[in-house]
Amino acid sequence: MSSVGSPPVFRRPASRVRRATVGALVTSLAGSLLALAPATTAQAAPTLLSQGRTATASSTEGGAFSASAAVDGDLTGTRWASAWQDAQWIQVDLGSSATLSHAVLTWEAAYGKSYDIQASENGTDWRTVTTVSAGDGGTDNITLSGTGRYIRMNGLTRATGYGFSLWEFQVYGTTGGTGPTLPGGGDLGPNVHVVDPSTPGIQAKLDQVFQQQESAQFGSGRHAFLFKPGTYNGLNAQIGFYTQIAGLGLRPGDTTINGDVTVDAGWFNGNATQNFWRGAEGLTLNPVNGTDRWAVSQASSFRRMHVKGGLNLAPNGYGWASGGYIADSKIDGQIGNYSQQQWYTRESSIGGWSNSVWNQTFSGVEGAPATSFPEPRYTTLDTTPISREKPYLYLDGNEYKVFAPAKRVNARGTSWANGAPQGESIPLNQFYVVKPGATAATINQALAQGLHLLFTPGIYHVDQTINVNRANTIVLGLGLATVIPDNGVTAMKVADVDGVRLAGFLIDAGPVNSPTLLELGPQNSSADHAANPTTVQDVYIRIGGAGAGKATTSVVVNSDDAIIDHTWVWRADHGEGWGWETNRADYGVRVNGDDVLATGLFVEHFNKYDVEWYGERGRTIFYQNEKAYDAPNQAAIQNGSTKGYAAYRVDDSVNTHEAWGLGSYCNYNVDPTIVQDHGFKAPVKPGVKFHSLLVVSLGGMGHYNHVINDTGASTIPAGTSTVPSTVVSFP
Repeated sequence: MSSVGSPPVFRRPASRVRRATVGALVTSLAGSLLALAPATTAQAAPTLLSQGRTATASSTEGGAFSASAAVDGDLTGTRWASAWQDAQWIQVDLGSSATLSHAVLTWEAAYGKSYDIQASENGTDWRTVTTVSAGDGGTDNITLSGTGRYIRMNGLTRATGYGFSLWEFQVYGTTGGTGPTLPGGGDLGPNVHVVDPSTPGIQAKLDQVFQQQESAQFGSGRHAFLFKPGTYNGLNAQIGFYTQIAGLGLRPGDTTINGDVTVDAGWFNGNATQNFWRGAEGLTLNPVNGTDRWAVSQASSFRRMHVKGGLNLAPNGYGWASGGYIADSKIDGQIGNYSQQQWYTRESSIGGWSNSVWNQTFSGVEGAPATSFPEPRYTTLDTTPISREKPYLYLDGNEYKVFAPAKRVNARGTSWANGAPQGESIPLNQFYVVKPGATAATINQALAQGLHLLFTPGIYHVDQTINVNRANTIVLGLGLATVIPDNGVTAMKVADVDGVRLAGFLIDAGPVNSPTLLELGPQNSSADHAANPTTVQDVYIRIGGAGAGKATTSVVVNSDDAIIDHTWVWRADHGEGWGWETNRADYGVRVNGDDVLATGLFVEHFNKYDVEWYGERGRTIFYQNEKAYDAPNQAAIQNGSTKGYAAYRVDDSVNTHEAWGLGSYCNYNVDPTIVQDHGFKAPVKPGVKFHSLLVVSLGGMGHYNHVINDTGASTIPAGTSTVPSTVVSFP
């Protein structure tokens, strides 16, 4: 697709039926999975593998309803029936590992309303292949993917007062001829530094990596420091580019550092506006002087942290800083915002907050200042409407597992305040541990086997799209693992399935234009994922900077109910391989799905629209944007009769949309005479609402005529003074 001109937008009707019966849902799901499956060589047709095999169950209603009756081939004469209570299962041993195709469940009148289909190689460690959340009885024909010897229907909720009752449980697939099975688990590679309190030379190793990474903004180094549960004394962990530090406990209190985790800006003469791509998670800190310093800008997350003291978000000397993100954390003392231009804090507990610059936004934060926009510039929501924390690696005894936190509704405060967080633990042996050198074909094979992905720190070139087709798949990166698409492919696509979690990695555009870099759901996706949404967390997109890169649209969200939780989608304005056409990227984020929520959305410098929203009932809590610095002249950004492309545009077809805490800044340093008609564009309808908006000209380098549509004062009277123009609410 050409990168010049607006690509076609695929819209669904504004009014449609979203909640399907399980039969329709499964049919739609099967179609989308087949459409997205990677091409393979011809294989034998799937065969019935379960008939006559050994079957067991969690319970039976009586001797006439044994598990074996569901695999005996008698579709209407014999059946398995469970005890009359929820959480029952039936499983079948296929005799050997098989590549799964589909399962057919023929229900008796007492059917399952919600259930998982799970697979295992050993009958002990189970992975969920797919979930049915709105069963309506009858016959369910369900597409499966991956491999397994043992297959289980794990019944969650009964539809009647009786038990779960199946006339027949049929599993189809192929055995043999599929090549070697990829192993799950294994070591984490040389760039994951695992330490415990007795490890010698921890400070020296931290210092060595920091020396390498302090100013390596576009370097190839990638590192993760993982601290086993325990107490560590006298450390100062300085965190540079592409470095992650995390505790390996289930809760932050399991791993304590009597010392600091520090980000400063000495490498850039006290300017923290380029302190990108790093993160801290799952630690308790006792700062040496009572206050920890975390002077970062975009793409830097601070999650599940407990600071027993204060937190300073400015660099030493209080130079510039340009925004960041805190979630699920407790800061006992005050957070000193100081010079931070914008910041988003979600579901945390803080001892106080000082100063506002342009846009400080809070949702579900105990101790947050009240909304007072436009002065001070605080925007505060009492709760976050929907959230689900980022998955993370931890140690359960001596075994690595990944914890997948549960969804929260109207959340406030940390997920771990009252003890262990709610969620699911998944053993590392159910993950393919991806290491540098792995090919896209191998990664897709692991996904097809039913494995999750754990990317170790490194750079991964992919010559085909990574296809995430299975519900509840986790793709987790360590140390800002970076995926680069070659030859113009899309780096990653997610099927229109429940509960996929993408977290902790960077997608870096290649020199050949990609039509998209990340897609959630195919065009016209329509499945309901409200109970189990797909989440995208600390997933960053970069076009240019480390070298020439191009992509027409960076992120496309077609699936309903998705949650985009902290992302920076960035067309580079410095580094290598950037320029108006050199790293051409017309569109940042396009949302076609309904009921999509963005919490902490940073999108910058695109040639045309940075964010476009076509789905109904979308919500954004905090948005930060800069328009492209390098526009050569007014004509280059002319949008029909409109001067400039809005930083955030809601399509005229949308009836319901709401957003809080939005800012757009211009710095047209090639041609300072450029004028934008507005920063934001939206239809004027009762259901479309905006709260706390601002635009600002950075030193008079270009200007805005209005804030949103034709509302809000021009920045031109402010001249070079960098004073925002604000709108409290719209319309």
